Amino acid sequence: MIDDKELNKRFDYYVPDAARIAQHHGIREFYKGLAEYIIDSTPEGREQSLALTHLEISMFWANASIARQGDK
Repeated sequence: MIDDKELNKRFDYYVPDAARIAQHHGIREFYKGLAEYIIDSTPEGREQSLALTHLEISMFWANASIARQGDK
């Protein structure tokens, strides 16, 4: 069962401080570089599209882990 603490963790907005903003930026830049490498190194098609989609999902969760560190 999802309690209030878990619900808040999942849906509250986390105001990032300067350190977290820098971490988010670093994550985005790393993933963008990897996405560019995938685009340059693989043929267009379903597989490339899925690789990029899953990269986006992974980036989302990496950023969520930064935002939620020390959470409520």
